[in-house]
Order: sequence, then structure tokens, then C-alpha cells
Amino acid sequence: MEIVVSGIRPTGNLHLGNYFGALSNFLKMQQTHHCFFFIADYHSLTTHPTPSDLHGNVKQVLVEYLAAGIDPEKATLYIQSDLPETAELYLLLNMNAYMGELERVTTFKEKARKQAENVNAGLLTYPSLMAADIIIHKAHKVPVGKDQEQHLELTRTFARRFNRMYNHEFFPEPTAFNFGAELIKIPGLDGSGKMGKSEGEGNAIFLADDPKIIRKKVMRAVTDAGPTTPNQPMTEAVAILFSLMRTMSKPETVDHFLNEYNACTIRYGDLKKQLAEDIVNFTAPIRERIHELAADEKYLSKVATMGAEKAHESAGKTISEVREIIGFRKF
Repeated sequence: MEIVVSGIRPTGNLHLGNYFGALSNFLKMQQTHHCFFFIADYHSLTTHPTPSDLHGNVKQVLVEYLAAGIDPEKATLYIQSDLPETAELYLLLNMNAYMGELERVTTFKEKARKQAENVNAGLLTYPSLMAADIIIHKAHKVPVGKDQEQHLELTRTFARRFNRMYNHEFFPEPTAFNFGAELIKIPGLDGSGKMGKSEGEGNAIFLADDPKIIRKKVMRAVTDAGPTTPNQPMTEAVAILFSLMRTMSKPETVDHFLNEYNACTIRYGDLKKQLAEDIVNFTAPIRERIHELAADEKYLSKVATMGAEKAHESAGKTISEVREIIGFRKF
């Protein structure tokens, strides 16, 4: 069975875009692959070096991914900082990572411009840590977005370099896991593009949002003055609302409002009210599960401990063999 590794940053609540994007990948993969999903608390320090509540952020992510369907019995779900082998492999990979190749990474250059006062070594060596996260489990597949493709290519470079330098075919070269057209892309409510926290709180519907907040956000969504001729092409803002409705509502509901739009009789207020209620109903079981899990510290501790133990079993074997290959031996 192929091994899959993917990280989750503890820097924000899950929203519908995540649910139908990366998380939908995870839920499918845990059924068919040997999966390692980790909460990347080390990685979060590259851009947030002094978090106000790192533990609380990690807990929130753990709770929400469990509530949304990650099964700790099927997949290995662990916290990055609970696995010291990752930090050791990160150090060893950095010994053979070159300044030039790290400085050429697009995301490093972009973030260095955005946070000029905090261009730290961790930001520069982010690809080395990502590589360590992946090859510590000898992963074959990694689900990555467009912005992470260059990092994955560096991971492949580091794996090849290790194998070549130590004359040992040890690490496999991981490839991108991509579901392609199967993914549903959820647009943001403000008409600016994809749903995401970075675009503003009002742009995203979070899985933990209270029904009142969901209704308020949807009712504030951008629209236009309405169609003036039958079958008039939709503006982007209105097309976004219908796109959300196709995901959240019943087909007959979509057809009803589409017919009204084409007949120039649509009332956007009615469409928004229906869409809001459909989103509230869709997120209700996840939201209830989030509240239950957040209050169950004993279960969360059990999940984190079990995940760390399973991850350690894999990573410990890798590090032991890496140390032997390099030449570290006890007297």
C-alpha cells in the first residue's frame, strides 16, 4: 500500500473551501492508502514565531479535522512537534541543502518581501523541513497545491542527493497526489476568488461558525441589480452564489432559483436566505461534533498519543537506518 504524507498548519479554522478541497482528499485517501497527516506546528513558527496560543491553535485544528471525518484508527494523525525524529532529519538534510537553491524558492522570496522584518532561517529552510516531514515516512505520494509544487520538487532533489551521496537507494522520490477534476472549488462570498481566511473573515464560512454568523455572512454576499433580460449572462458575484448553491442545496432548489433568474423574477434576498439555511443544515453535524470533541480532553489526548506512537514507529526506523548509512554509531 502506498504511503501518503500531508501537513496541516494550525493557523486558522476549517472553512468550506478546505472541506471540499484538501480535506476531501484526506477523507478519500485514508480509505485506500497508508496515510500520515500531521499538524505542522513547527512550520507555523516560520511566519508566526511568537504565537499567542500555539497549543490552543493545535487543539482547534485537531478537533476540527476529527469532527470533519479524519479517522485516527485508519490514518496516523499526529502533531509535528511530538516527533523528534523529524527535527533530526531536518538537521541532517540541511547539511546537504545549498543556499542558492533555497533562496531561489518562489514562496521564500514572496514571504521575505511581505515580512522583511522576519526573514528567519526557518523561512529559508522551510523546504528542508517539509522534505523531512515527507521522507521520514518514506512517502510515495503527497497531496500538494500549486504553491507547494516547487517544495515537493526540492524534496525529490534532497531524496536523490542523499541516495547519491551515500551510495544507497534509501529514500523513494515522492510524487504529487492530485484528484484533479474530482475536487469541488468553493468560491469566497466577497466575489474575490477562492474562499480563504486570508481574504477576510467575511469571505469564508467556517465549519464551526454559529448559524447566526453563517446567515449574516451569506446575507452580506455581493450581488448585482438583477437581470433585465431573459437568460442574461450572470455577473461573477451572482455566479458565485449559484456555485455555492449547487454544492450546498438540492438540485430542485438550484433549478427553482435558476428559472427565476432566467425569467428576471429572482429576488436575491430569497436566494441568500435559502442558501444560508442549506449551509447551516450541512455544517450542523460537524459543528455539533466540534463542540463535543473540544470538551473531551481525554479523547484528544488519546488520539494525539496514539498518533505520536504510530508516527514514531515509522520515523524511528527511518532515522535509525539513516544514522547507520551516514556513519553515526555508538561506541
